[in-house]
Amino acid sequence: MIDTERAAALRSALAADGYGMDIRAAADRVRVVITAAGQACAGCLVPKDMMRGMLAAALGVAPGAIDLTYPGDARPDSL
Repeated sequence: MIDTERAAALRSALAADGYGMDIRAAADRVRVVITAAGQACAGCLVPKDMMRGMLAAALGVAPGAIDLTYPGDARPDSL
């Protein structure tokens, strides 16, 4: 379901700015948790709707199928 090569490219781009990204596919949903490490600005990411669009293109899934957690959000229990 997930395009792993394109996901790796997005993960690498986020890592260059000090962010981590965990991706989990479950049934018809994809859960993405982005974390800020070290000096990364927890509030400097693009708006979630824009990030969902980028993730959808990179992962090969519909934006509405992505559950997205940003730094500072409550983390889902399943990750």
